[in-house]
Amino acid sequence: MHLDNGILHLVGGTLPERPDANLRTTVVQRIRLEIVSGKAGPGMVLSVPALAKALGVSTTPVREALLELVRNGLLEPMKNRGFRVLPVSADDLNDLARMRVHLEALAVSSIQLERFGDGTRLRGLAQAIADAARQGDVQGYVTNDRTFHYELISLAGSRYLTEMIMYLRDNMRIYGLESEVGRVQQRRSVDEHFELVDLLSRGERAGAAELISQHIRGWVSVVSSNAPLMRDEAKARE
Repeated sequence: MHLDNGILHLVGGTLPERPDANLRTTVVQRIRLEIVSGKAGPGMVLSVPALAKALGVSTTPVREALLELVRNGLLEPMKNRGFRVLPVSADDLNDLARMRVHLEALAVSSIQLERFGDGTRLRGLAQAIADAARQGDVQGYVTNDRTFHYELISLAGSRYLTEMIMYLRDNMRIYGLESEVGRVQQRRSVDEHFELVDLLSRGERAGAAELISQHIRGWVSVVSSNAPLMRDEAKARE
């Protein structure tokens, strides 16, 4: 199944003009969001020309973005057809979540408090996430949430640990983000982001590490409850 007709709705319209490197990054982020949220579900075939037209860009940054997502394990190329969204098994989802909980808790417990400072940067991101959740802005929610977690774990001062965690995060799915249970989890996550900043402001790294584990597991339950539906839809596309 090609997404040529539906992709305009999925990607949310054209992108603003920007330098090529930033444009490719933006295209990657936009397409990744559609995949991890399940809007571009398992089995869907993404067309380079259709995506480029929908986004209002040339085919070059779109093709480069899709190839990057192939390397990240989210897509597979299909000869003369485009790029197919890969399914992810329940076992793989659980494995990704388990590894992310372990490593992100390690990163948070290792945060260098002098780098954290007064937490202004993280608190601002937490507010941006809260605003997006309140406005129903899924793209804004996911984008700011990703930045929040990146900035948070970077405070541990380990480039390799940060890269591993972000790789795991980018390969997880957030199916059900816009479901009722997903919206409840969004609101809970908003509160947890602010609580994380408060804990670190008091130097309570152990408490923050425990909370980040709880935070991630909360989303795992949402994904698990919606994954069977996504697999059924994937089978219907075969």
